[in-house]
Amino acid sequence: MAIRITQNMMNNNMVRNINNSMGRMSKSYEQLSTGKLVSRPSDDPIIAARGMYYRTSLVENEQFLRNAGQAQTWMDSYDTSMDEVGKVFHRVRELLNGSGNGTYSKEEEKSIAAEIDELKKHLGDLANQTVNGKYIYGGDNNNKPPFEIKNQGGKDEFIFTSNEGKVEMEMSQGVFFQVNISGKNIFDSPAGENIFKTLEDIVGDLNAGKSAADYLDRMDNHINNLLLERAALGARSNRLELMSDRLDTDSVSITSMMSKNEDADEAEVITNLKMQENVHRAALGAGARIIQPSLLDFLR
Repeated sequence: MAIRITQNMMNNNMVRNINNSMGRMSKSYEQLSTGKLVSRPSDDPIIAARGMYYRTSLVENEQFLRNAGQAQTWMDSYDTSMDEVGKVFHRVRELLNGSGNGTYSKEEEKSIAAEIDELKKHLGDLANQTVNGKYIYGGDNNNKPPFEIKNQGGKDEFIFTSNEGKVEMEMSQGVFFQVNISGKNIFDSPAGENIFKTLEDIVGDLNAGKSAADYLDRMDNHINNLLLERAALGARSNRLELMSDRLDTDSVSITSMMSKNEDADEAEVITNLKMQENVHRAALGAGARIIQPSLLDFLR
């Protein structure tokens, strides 16, 4: 059965097709001006969803990179601190070695004792070193000084008051990196000898006119323990560097995938736009012929 085509039907179809053509051109103009395939989720829900995922991943990765930067600050602080501690240890050993030669007078022994006492105080300052307001040797309770000086019977006694808790930073989903080192690992020997107690004993013996050469072995224990901790710090720093490199690579990769997902190809958009403009002009020309002639057309 034949379907009757009216002038009104042709007019409506023409208007609808022209509007669709204008919509396609508008989208191409928008892509060309923004450089993006989509400007709103309704343009392409799949591309929009992927874009949100990539953006979320990039934000997380940037936070992990900031964490890695903070962790590196901690590692650098420990390296500097241990270097200073090592200088103190070696200076004390040098003084003890000279004292053991028996060539120093009592006054010179007291002078050595005074220098070692000052070195002990300097160690106390190093033990209470901070990074961004946090005591690096304070364990997870790093808001207060880990080492306190208490006067006991006229003598300054250094007391370790903090804990050995871990301070960790997240470097990727579910992967945590320990950034702190326990103060006990640096200022106590494996035998449990506290360096401050050792230095206090040395000062006491020197002031009493006794030889302090017997403390050389104890100082060697502290020095060897410090070397082991520095080696462990170096290994941890190398791991952190590898993690930071991977995070940098991930940032580049995520950014590239995000670009491929939503960035418009300028040449392709311009080509499509030219084609749509040609189609639109043809549609307008056809529409002009479809519209019902007016009385003036018959009078020509």
